[in-house]
Amino acid sequence: MTSSKRRPSIGVFDSGFGGLTVLKELIAQYPDADYHYFGDTARLPYGSKSVETVAKYAVEASHFLENRGANLLVIACNTATALALDRITNAAHVPVIGVVEPGADQASAASKNRRVIVVGTEATVASHAYKKALEAHGVEVKEKACPLLVPLVEEGWVEHPVTQEVARIYLNEAFADGFRDADVLVLGCTHYPLIKPVLRKAAPDHVAIVDSAHSTASVVARQLRDHTRPTPVPSASPTATGLRFFATDSVEKFRRLGPRFLGHPVESVEHVDLKE
Repeated sequence: MTSSKRRPSIGVFDSGFGGLTVLKELIAQYPDADYHYFGDTARLPYGSKSVETVAKYAVEASHFLENRGANLLVIACNTATALALDRITNAAHVPVIGVVEPGADQASAASKNRRVIVVGTEATVASHAYKKALEAHGVEVKEKACPLLVPLVEEGWVEHPVTQEVARIYLNEAFADGFRDADVLVLGCTHYPLIKPVLRKAAPDHVAIVDSAHSTASVVARQLRDHTRPTPVPSASPTATGLRFFATDSVEKFRRLGPRFLGHPVESVEHVDLKE
C-alpha cells in the first residue's frame, strides 16, 4: 500500500466539514502520517444531488488528492461513500477506504441480538448503504433520517436544549415499532460525533453507540501499521503531523468552523477551484 521508506500521505475527502471528525480520529490513532484534507464546501450539500453528480465531484477531489501525493484515500463522507464508492475506487490509482463498511463491521461485531439502528442524513438513509452492509452480516436494521442534526451541529449548538430535544424525538421514533430492543446505534453521519453525549443520553441505556468516524480511522490505522514501517520523527504526535487543508469555498469560513470538528485550530487552508 505505502512505501516502507517514507511517511504515508493520506488524502481525506468530504463534501464539507463533517469529515474533519474522521481526520481527528486518524490523527489520534495514526499520528505518523501526513494528511491532506479536501472539503468541497462550494458544492455541498451532496445529499440533494444525483448519483452521477456526486460521483463526478468525488472523483475530481480524489484525483486532486492523488496529485498532491496521497497514497491512500479516505472518503470521509457518508453520502459519497454510499452513492459513489465503487466509482471512486475504480477511478483511483491508490487504495480507497469509505466510512460505511467500517461502521457496519463494528456494529455487527457489537450487536448481541442482531438488531441495529442507523441514524444519518436523508441521502445516506435513502441509499440504504448501511442497511445493505449490515444485512450482509445477518443483522436486522432500522434506518432513521435526522435532517435537523447537521445544521444544529454547524450552528455550534452541540449542547443546546433544542439539540437535546430534537435528538430525543428522533431516537424515540427510531427505537419505536418493535425496535426498542435494538442494542447498537450507528452514527451514520460524520457530524454526529460532536453530539455523541447528547445521543448517548437520548438512546436507551442498553444501547452501544458505534461511531463510523472512529471505526474508519481504526481500519486505516490497522492497514497502515500492517503495510508501513514507521519513519522516525521528532515527536509522533498530532502537533508533529503534517496537516494541509483545501476548500472550494471561503477559507475564512473553513478556519472558523473547522476547529469545532477537528478539536484544534485549522491552519494553512488553501482555496481550490476544481473547474480550473
